[in-house]
Amino acid sequence: MPKKISSIIIAAMLLFINNSASAATAYAEDFQTWGNMTARGNFGALGNSRVLWWLEGQGRFGANATRFSQGIIRPGVGYALTEKTSIWLGYGWIPTSLPFAARHAFNEHRIWQQLLWSDKFSFGTLQSRTRLEQRFFDIPGSTDVHHRFRQLFKLGIPIAEVPNLSFVIANEIFMNFNDVDMGFQSGFDQNRVFGGFAYKFNPVVTGEIGYLNQYLNRRNSSRLDSMQHILSVNLFFNF
Repeated sequence: MPKKISSIIIAAMLLFINNSASAATAYAEDFQTWGNMTARGNFGALGNSRVLWWLEGQGRFGANATRFSQGIIRPGVGYALTEKTSIWLGYGWIPTSLPFAARHAFNEHRIWQQLLWSDKFSFGTLQSRTRLEQRFFDIPGSTDVHHRFRQLFKLGIPIAEVPNLSFVIANEIFMNFNDVDMGFQSGFDQNRVFGGFAYKFNPVVTGEIGYLNQYLNRRNSSRLDSMQHILSVNLFFNF
C-alpha cells in the first residue's frame, strides 16, 4: 500500500512540474543548493509545556550554486492547541542578493503567522502548514507591504526495510493577496515540490535530503518566469 501511494504521488508531482513549465512561454532555469536547520521545543522547564519556541536558519546558493544568494533567520513562538495542532507568530530577516534579487542586494523583514497540524496514519505521517506573511522590503522607493499566503502539505512514508528511514514528498503553493511596488501581483506566486528521504538519527535529530523544484510566476515582469532545480538539505531538531 505505501509503495502504491508513493508511486501515485510521484507521478502527480512530475505531472505538475511538467504542466507548470509548459504553461510558460519562456522561463529561466538555475541549479541551487539550499540548507536549512530548524529547532523546535517548548518552555516546559519554565512550567508551561504548551508554550513553544521556533528557531530556523537557512542558506541558499544560486547561480549554479556558486554564490550565496539568500539567508533566512526566522525565530518564533507558538502555542499547542492540542497534541496535533499549534499556532505560531514570528519574525524573519532575509538578506537577499543576486540572482534572487533583480538588480541590487536588499534586506527583507517579515512577520509571519502559521497553523501547524500533524498526524500519524497507517501509511505514514501527514503534515499541514498554513502560513501568512507580511513582507517589508528595505529598498529605496519601496513602501508597500506584501501580503502572502502559503500552504504546505508533507507526507512521510516509512520504509519498512530500513528502520528510521522514510520517503518524503511535499508540495507548497504561494498566493499573493495584493499588488505591490516590488512587482508582485495578486494571485499565484510560486509552487515548490519536494521529493527525498528523511532519516531519524535519534528522538531529537532528523535529517532530510532531496530534490526541490521551485517554479516562480513573474507575469507582467521584465524578468522571465523561473524554474529552480534545488538540492535541499535539512536538519530538524525537536526538543
